[in-house]
Amino acid sequence: MANTYSQLYIQIVFAVKGRQNLISSLWKDELFKYITGIVNNEGQKLIAINGMPDHIHILIGIKPNKALSDLVRDIKANSSRFINEKGWINGKFEWQTGFGAFSYSHSSLTNVINYIKNQEEHHRAKSFNDEYVEFLKLFDVDFNKDYLFDEI
Repeated sequence: MANTYSQLYIQIVFAVKGRQNLISSLWKDELFKYITGIVNNEGQKLIAINGMPDHIHILIGIKPNKALSDLVRDIKANSSRFINEKGWINGKFEWQTGFGAFSYSHSSLTNVINYIKNQEEHHRAKSFNDEYVEFLKLFDVDFNKDYLFDEI
């Protein structure tokens, strides 16, 4: 796309199906490296990634020629296949349907990166559900609380 210039920053948030605590600290770094590879192979830039046993946050710089929903679909499909092939959990690993996506200005990146890096600290006092609803309200996203999370 000649003469197309952009600076689009998106924080993607999604959970393990049923919000189960399945992402182990023993292999999460390897998972995050794998996800970084997916994003890079799609021609996008991963800026920060971290998470908790039941969800992850990914901050990306995305180009306008890539549909966000396609990128997230590829991340979730390939990373769940990777986890299952590694046999890291008993049973089948799956991500919850859907995701959150929140846009940021360049001037906000340091704060967002620090927020993602410090997930463990944030979740000492706040559940994923509370955090996610807070994001939706902060970004003025209409939602129906009855359909936010898949149940087991």
